[in-house]
Amino acid sequence: MTNLELQKKANEVRKGIVTAVHSAKAGHPGGSLSAADMFTYLYFEEMNIDPKNPKWEDRDRFVLSKGHTAPGLYSALANRGYFPVEDLKTLRHLGSYLQGHPCMQETPGVDMSSGSLGQGISAAVGMALAGKIDNKDYRVYTLLGDGEIQEGQVWEASMYAGANKLDNLVVIVDNNGLQIDGKVEDVCSVYPIEDKFKAFNFNVVTIDAHNFDDIRTAFENARNTKGMPTAIVMKSVKGKGVSFMENNAGWHGKAPNDEEYKTAMEDLAKIDEALKEA
Repeated sequence: MTNLELQKKANEVRKGIVTAVHSAKAGHPGGSLSAADMFTYLYFEEMNIDPKNPKWEDRDRFVLSKGHTAPGLYSALANRGYFPVEDLKTLRHLGSYLQGHPCMQETPGVDMSSGSLGQGISAAVGMALAGKIDNKDYRVYTLLGDGEIQEGQVWEASMYAGANKLDNLVVIVDNNGLQIDGKVEDVCSVYPIEDKFKAFNFNVVTIDAHNFDDIRTAFENARNTKGMPTAIVMKSVKGKGVSFMENNAGWHGKAPNDEEYKTAMEDLAKIDEALKEA
């Protein structure tokens, strides 16, 4: 896909996120929106997958380590054809297969149940190791929050991945600078993120999370790197695309009311119009 096509698709993913969280009257829009471009690139460009065969043995795997941003993953999956986009409105409803955290038993396209912060990367490392043992060509991707990497388990998993030269693993950190209690640097600074991953024998790339040229180059770099896993540190804007949510920690985990939903969708409609003229 061209960058323009990816931008348009990412805006659809953002609409799905806002609609799902509004319908649920709960959820995590901020970190879902900051990662919307990454979700879009992974599912529409990077990963070798088949929506008609979600359990295909040779597919690439994705683990949403920051599982609370399930609305972003669900919206990408729906737009990619794993299930109807209309079903996003059932987020967190009783009986829905789209619950607050991803469930691999219930949701098509979800490769790992997640939500306990720090644990997703360990599952991804295990998948990557299994691929090596089985001589499979699939690649494994995992997305972490910058607040999440305060968890010690993240670094145990990273140490293991680096020591075992898992070059089929890509760890992505959504560095939007905010977590539920405020600025990451004020709560418990994780900086310098890049140096930490380098210390664990990772190839490290830092990108603008909302620039598809950057994203594309980073994944090409990861594919061309042999003998070590790759960490992509993406500098992002929490709440990206919705004016009143951008860079606002208060939108980490709450839903827009009807008036706020209307404003959010108007913001995204303006992006649509701008992209039409691009």
